[in-house]
Amino acid sequence: MAPNHLTWYTTQLRQYLTPDEVRDVMRKSNWRAALGVLDTWFWIAFAFAIAGIWPNVFTIILALFIIGGKQLACAILLHDCSHDSVFTSRRLNDFVGNWFGAYPILQNLYQYRPYHREHHMYTGLDNDPDMSLTKGYPTTAFSMMRKIARDLVGATGVKAQIGVIAMHVGILKYNLGGAIERIREKKDWKETLTNAFRNLWGPVTANLILFSILALTGKPWLYLLWIGAMFTTYNFSLRVRSMAEHCIVEDRTDPQRNTRTTYANFIERMLFAPYHVNYHVEHHLCMGAPSYNLPQMHDILLRKGYYEHANLERNYWSIIRIAIVPAKTVG
Repeated sequence: MAPNHLTWYTTQLRQYLTPDEVRDVMRKSNWRAALGVLDTWFWIAFAFAIAGIWPNVFTIILALFIIGGKQLACAILLHDCSHDSVFTSRRLNDFVGNWFGAYPILQNLYQYRPYHREHHMYTGLDNDPDMSLTKGYPTTAFSMMRKIARDLVGATGVKAQIGVIAMHVGILKYNLGGAIERIREKKDWKETLTNAFRNLWGPVTANLILFSILALTGKPWLYLLWIGAMFTTYNFSLRVRSMAEHCIVEDRTDPQRNTRTTYANFIERMLFAPYHVNYHVEHHLCMGAPSYNLPQMHDILLRKGYYEHANLERNYWSIIRIAIVPAKTVG
């Protein structure tokens, strides 16, 4: 078996945190977890409300960006629940992670969990399944604008959602990092339908529920904002969040230098950093710690000097700036 980073993370955690501090950052709280989920869905409801009550170009655009940011929050909730690090009960983590995180954005926690564990084991190494997310940076200002434009006009989203459906039906290997790997074993139509039902009944049901709730308000057209955000602003939020976590690092194979924590203001938390995902160094060091405890863990590591050799940025604008270089220096 290829060597991985998990033993290194454990050693570093014991070096910088006392056993009592580890217990504190690992402690789960159902009420704090519930507040986080409620906050995400409050903002989704708020976005639908402002667009439904005052439909105009400004409220529609604002709603699309709020919803896209909160669809990223759904993805992070899926991520956190896949670590069983949100609620005290694994069953509740799985239920909430699917119905309030994965299913609304056409994902599935049970497919995601084993895939994501490999990312933690091999972060930055050649067998990291998310390696393709770190490629293409730094880039030129023109290239960055083109990438963001593709996100916001839906080109990225169309490609991504076609891939997601192909993964669900068993044509492509499950990978959310952009790598495309066709499953070689031929499947008959019965197996394809079985895969589709097993992996898509939850996402389809969750989206039917969301559509039905909006229809009961008398404005079923609001569901188009959900679909529209999934193809546009969600991918923009996902791009910036991914750049911050593992891109443009000094040494992608060094577990202390291949991950970054980024401070975030209110707007950045809305768009790129839900559930304290911006404390990404802390998450990799202790992936079982609830996200609501990561700021506390960050303060401990900062005080004890861990960031003398780890990556820390002051905001997400800084991430975009370091991801852009003059054209003559690229390649």
